Amino acid sequence: MNEYTVKLKTITDEFKLEPLNLSSDFESIELSVADVNRPALQLTGFYDYFDPRRIQIIGMVETTYLASLTPEARAEAFYVFFETKISALVICHGCQVFPECIEMAKKHDRSVFYTEENTSTFEAKILDSLHRHMAPRQTIHGVLVEIYGEGVLLLGDSGIGKSETALELIKRGHRLIADDAVEIRNINNGQLIGTAPASIRYFMELRGIGVINVRRIYGVGAVKPETEINLVIQMERWVEGKFYDRLGLTNENENILGIEVPKVTIPVMPGRNLAVILELAAMNNRQKKLGYNSAESFVKQIDAAVDAAALGE
Repeated sequence: MNEYTVKLKTITDEFKLEPLNLSSDFESIELSVADVNRPALQLTGFYDYFDPRRIQIIGMVETTYLASLTPEARAEAFYVFFETKISALVICHGCQVFPECIEMAKKHDRSVFYTEENTSTFEAKILDSLHRHMAPRQTIHGVLVEIYGEGVLLLGDSGIGKSETALELIKRGHRLIADDAVEIRNINNGQLIGTAPASIRYFMELRGIGVINVRRIYGVGAVKPETEINLVIQMERWVEGKFYDRLGLTNENENILGIEVPKVTIPVMPGRNLAVILELAAMNNRQKKLGYNSAESFVKQIDAAVDAAALGE
């Protein structure tokens, strides 16, 4: 499996961190570990199992300990800390910035940043961001729309009508996430998030018309940058004589990045209102997640009626 990285600059820009000292290699540093560290033990001299590739975070606890040291001891603690060549240090919670910290950061050419945000809040946010940036991913040819809050991935041969169906859904008040190419990431080992490549985001290709900007034509309410993928719709041309599930008792799944996603196969033929069918599929999928299965309820009702008739005989 590929290992993904994210530039340190991308993260610092994302969180609008105030730079107190920038290392000479700041622009080129790639973060490869989706985790952070609070170096309380390291500042006391314990460096077993320490990973300098992680972003280091100092909050009120570490600051209170450092304030109890003499300037000489504090300088020594920071000297050893920055000597490990950490990727970066972030001082949170508006805590005191010790001059020994900046002095040793400059001496070892390491980056230090500052934020007023609460330490725990910042830690949770940056962990989520790192996991998203470094998540396993793949790009799939298809269309991703959000229908009644359900992320629906449309798959099928080129020319089957995926984009046209998505356009009809947009006109009915639903939202486009991606057309033609869908980038999918496995977040937190189970949540699939889909988005569009930045170069084609919010654009849609329609044969005979060309490329349109959905956000410009239908407004910002018609698009969304990303969504969780809850259902896969496989669109295929209607084949006369082929068996298609009419009750919905057959459970299909699509494996994406090791995650099984519920899948429904929709046969396409002239006269079928695919937008309405997809709305129904999305609502039905939500009902199943809430514990109600229409097909199973229907079968139980029929079985009960047959049993009652048999007893009546």
